Amino acid sequence: MADRPDTPENDTQWRTAGDRIQTLLDSCAAGGAAAYERAQQLVREVVGLYGAGLERILHMLDDSALAERLATDDLVASLLLVHGLHPHDVRRRVSDALERVRPYLGSHGGDVELLEITEAGAVRLTFTGSCKSCPSSAVTLELAVQDAILVAAPEISSIELATPNTVIPAESLLARVNSNGRHDTTSWHPVPELDDLAPGEVGGFLVAGTTLLACRVGDQTFAYRDRCPVCDDTLAGATLAGPLLRCPRCHTDYDVVRAGAGANGAHLDPLPLLLRDGVLSVAMRAPLGAPA
Repeated sequence: MADRPDTPENDTQWRTAGDRIQTLLDSCAAGGAAAYERAQQLVREVVGLYGAGLERILHMLDDSALAERLATDDLVASLLLVHGLHPHDVRRRVSDALERVRPYLGSHGGDVELLEITEAGAVRLTFTGSCKSCPSSAVTLELAVQDAILVAAPEISSIELATPNTVIPAESLLARVNSNGRHDTTSWHPVPELDDLAPGEVGGFLVAGTTLLACRVGDQTFAYRDRCPVCDDTLAGATLAGPLLRCPRCHTDYDVVRAGAGANGAHLDPLPLLLRDGVLSVAMRAPLGAPA
């Protein structure tokens, strides 16, 4: 996979630019239907102008390496997608998106394979390894794989699992994504403090009203909701011995490298943790802080 260019930290603000524009448009509705239509027309004219400029820039480029860098920059790629100018076809973009989440899947002992993309825009996937049966597959697919695919290929209409006995109904995977490709109940929160964890260290963090427990095993960081499923209590004070996290109250051991698996089928509740724009970020579902 090609190296992605460095981006300034404030580039993350552009991830929500579409929402801010829509909010401004909605506020124009207070001035009546005519005012709202003029505001929409203004946006269409500006978008068309920048689209024409981007298309001309791409035609002037005679450097495949530079074009590749543009295609792998999150902000530029999103603009190219809006105007139908992205140089990579949908299969290439979906494949690249899966490559970006494979380290997360691998940390839970699994992987994902792209089977096909249908003419109707449906992506068919299958899990391999422990992801096939692990309860964290729901979190992994809906919050990591789905997010990556929809960012890279917003024209995708559905995501389906080929495994018939999956714990995730395929028809529900995009139920919380509206027609603009926005997640209604999921958001990513940068947590740069996680980089400060030393190998073997466990720390508690309050992120958007939710307490999570993060631990570092070697050069990998893992995040879980702060709740022991056995004693139904906080994990504050938990210790880490290799990959095993021990609850300080009931003394149950959980393998944090294998999706928080414990004895007798008990599982910690994992939170997808990915590097986004150079910053470790955790995915949360709304309402934040609600029990899993």
